[in-house]
Amino acid sequence: MPIVVVANPKGGVGKSTLSTNVAGYFARQGHHVMLGDIDRQQSSALWLKLRPTQARPIHTWDISHDLIARPPKEATHVVLDTPAGLHGWRFKDVLKLANKVIVPLQPSIFDIYATRAFLDELAETRRADKLDVGIVGMRVDPRTIAADKLAEFVGGLGLPVLGYLRDTQNYIHLAARGLTLFDVAPGRVEKDLQQWEGICRWLDH
Repeated sequence: MPIVVVANPKGGVGKSTLSTNVAGYFARQGHHVMLGDIDRQQSSALWLKLRPTQARPIHTWDISHDLIARPPKEATHVVLDTPAGLHGWRFKDVLKLANKVIVPLQPSIFDIYATRAFLDELAETRRADKLDVGIVGMRVDPRTIAADKLAEFVGGLGLPVLGYLRDTQNYIHLAARGLTLFDVAPGRVEKDLQQWEGICRWLDH
């Protein structure tokens, strides 16, 4: 089954936003989706509790931040939201589970270099284990110099930029109701869905 891990050791970069929307995308396709959360803040777990019963189901995967277990057999697609500071044996255990890793990254020089060692390790793991790794620029205008610098940086590591997500209140308003871009009428979030096209193609590949 596809197991998508959303990871970045830096806090506040949008891991839970990405995790919930990836889960929402899979759910819209009719898959049996499980969303796991090993972040102590439990943002994704809280989001699941807010999700309305009439929305496409996304199931919780109860796991401990100290124990990474294989997901239940009934799941067809799994998304795992990870904590800030993920490293060491826990990071390696997570990578053993993953088919794909998405790294949300803001295009500031501070964020880029704060995650440099993490990205280097991912690039090495990707080459050795044929793990699919992709970067998503968060809260960024792709027309800016900052976006160009981000693409240049990760391109030097051999990692693709899957897309750039703008800074919009849509994610905040939807999250407060346990929803994603993929749960509402496309016309309401057309601009954001366009930014997800490259991410969705990568998820389906």
